[in-house]
Amino acid sequence: MLDDAQARRLMVDCQLRTFDVTNVAVLDAFGAVPRERFVPADRAAFAYSDQTLRLGPDRAMPAPMLLARMIQALAVEPGARFLDVAAGYGYGAAILSGLGAEGVALEPDAALAAGARERLAGRPGVSVVEAALDGGPTEGGPFDVILVEGRVEVRPQGLLDQLADGGRLVCVMGRDRAAKATLFVRAGSAFGSRPLFDAALPALPGFAADAGFVF
Repeated sequence: MLDDAQARRLMVDCQLRTFDVTNVAVLDAFGAVPRERFVPADRAAFAYSDQTLRLGPDRAMPAPMLLARMIQALAVEPGARFLDVAAGYGYGAAILSGLGAEGVALEPDAALAAGARERLAGRPGVSVVEAALDGGPTEGGPFDVILVEGRVEVRPQGLLDQLADGGRLVCVMGRDRAAKATLFVRAGSAFGSRPLFDAALPALPGFAADAGFVF
């Protein structure tokens, strides 16, 4: 039977590397952070499985290869300021911290936020803020990178406005099977975007399209 360290190495080699995750720093961060500490206790056996793990009705922990591709697209540099939106128990924030970034894990669910504080304790420069997702925190920005761990149906303008000039935001955007991981880049007051790959995550509250909206 594999121990957690062996399972983590297999995750990196067999899931991340085979899904076009090539950034050495990202691979090293995923190999160093113990994912089993950030999953619900009753799902510990699935910590290194190639699947998204539900944390609640509208919240999930992205599959390792999905999260790794999204973080790789952010091109995180040491010293960057990050915002992890819908942080859950804080795994994504732990990976960003492992890349040398500092910032905020944003989670509106009180139980998840408390769990994130416990699991992220001891990581310098990382704080957990309990607040609504769509507007982001009221302090800590502007951010160089923003990771959104869920699906949005509309452009997340409230979060984009918190990017620093040249900053990057990655999210899963769209409806159901039409959703794609999407990268936004800020240049002054303008925002460019491009789709990265097909992806699926639960829809986040606060980012739903109006009735009749066609994406």
